Amino acid sequence: MPIVQQGTVNTTALIVPDLYVQIVAPQNLVLNGVPTNLIGVVGSATWGPVNQPVIVGTMTDYAQYFGAVQARKYDMGTAVAVAVQQGAQAFRCVRVSDGTDLAASVTYMPSGTEASIIASARYTGSLGNLLTISLQPGTQFGSYRMVVAAPGLFPEVFDNILGTGASLWAAFAAAVNSGQGVARGASQLVMITAPGGGAAFSAGTNLGLSGGTDGATGVTAETQVGQDIVPRKGMYALRGQGCSIGMLTDADDFTQWTTQAAFGLSEGIYMILVGPAGDTIEDAVTVKATAGLDSYAAKLMFGDWAWWQDQVNGVTRLVSPQGFVAGRLGNLSPEQSSLNKQLYGVVGTQKSTIPGSPQMSTYSSADLSALLWAGIDVIANPQPGGNYWGVRGGHNSSSDAATNGDNYTRMTNYLAATLNAGMGVYVGQLVNNSLFQQIRATVMSFLQNLVSQNILASAGTTSPFSVICDASNNPIARTSIGYVQCDVQVQYQAINEIFIINLEGGQTVSIQSQTLPSGQV
Repeated sequence: MPIVQQGTVNTTALIVPDLYVQIVAPQNLVLNGVPTNLIGVVGSATWGPVNQPVIVGTMTDYAQYFGAVQARKYDMGTAVAVAVQQGAQAFRCVRVSDGTDLAASVTYMPSGTEASIIASARYTGSLGNLLTISLQPGTQFGSYRMVVAAPGLFPEVFDNILGTGASLWAAFAAAVNSGQGVARGASQLVMITAPGGGAAFSAGTNLGLSGGTDGATGVTAETQVGQDIVPRKGMYALRGQGCSIGMLTDADDFTQWTTQAAFGLSEGIYMILVGPAGDTIEDAVTVKATAGLDSYAAKLMFGDWAWWQDQVNGVTRLVSPQGFVAGRLGNLSPEQSSLNKQLYGVVGTQKSTIPGSPQMSTYSSADLSALLWAGIDVIANPQPGGNYWGVRGGHNSSSDAATNGDNYTRMTNYLAATLNAGMGVYVGQLVNNSLFQQIRATVMSFLQNLVSQNILASAGTTSPFSVICDASNNPIARTSIGYVQCDVQVQYQAINEIFIINLEGGQTVSIQSQTLPSGQV
């Protein structure tokens, strides 16, 4: 009485009389949408791996992996902190350096002849200069303990180390580098070598590491873009990470804009670009045209940088608008636009005001028209909904009115990424009517779920989507050589950008009375 999976046994060639139970898998695959809140951020930092994407959810996570926010250009922590204020909580962070970054280290050589241990920070960066190693008596009698710590990082304790002389230092190195089993893994802060020096253990000894550098001084937009060959660097380290939004922190070099847009197109990432601080509208329009940037994959923010209260460093400083925009989009459903959505943490902008000054200037309609017509968005106050800071256009850099909305980019990327992630299971299946039906049912079920969640909605009586996968678009001439085609059309919801109210008032206005349907007022 065999139990088999359907398709693993040729049921037309069975010989032995018996009961055969075939497990039939569900016929219709259920698609779940891919995340649309994941933000890829590239920039400099004082700690952490270089050119490797790291998962970050909060500023506490960021501090553990990359150190504190720094008051300098290209600082990744600044962009993440600003985005977190907008409600963002899912990041892939990539640290870059100019190649001059060094790891802090210290040599313990009390006898003056041969080092007992040499400790090096696990990562390059100036945070390593704050690392200390403390030698203490262990919990168990006759044992020893090493504590590795730094301000803002969780201390690491390696306890109950046994040995004498050179064997003790070798035991310390093994515990720190390889861990002490399940309870205490390898150190994430330092690596230790034991050259062979046999100095006696001296409880209360504290060692401070030094010599660590960030490699941030020479970072540029080109550094952040990186290289697309293995090992990938910079922006290209975000390949395959599933990010829906991306930004190279403070990368205001227009020569790198189209490269970022091309990356966004290939990965389905909405790249948030920025112009240089203190830019003029005339220059921004000219430079965008010169750069040849005209793509729905990128959103270009005008170089009117924002004043922001940096609580870590205790200063109010200018920061790129990228973090505000990326964080707000990451906290919106993909059918939404950034237009008229409130931004948090903005003290002012270069054009609007100087911090502490009661004076504030605003963008004129002519200013906004020039920027938006050129495909450049801007943070401004007031918004159509009131006196608050927000994105004034909700547009990407495309000149095509059919594709220049935030919602077009994000919905298109969301749908494409979801189908790409879930429909591959049908490759390798037999081409027949059953396959056509399963493909169509899977896609339609996913799109209908979007309708039920108001991510899609019909403007009239017809459905906002159409899915065709049958003999009409799959003739035998194509299916016989392995092709199957599914044609999907989806109508997005439009964004109310131009709201017109026609008001006719006056004592001579004549009102025609209307009889409303029952139940309406």
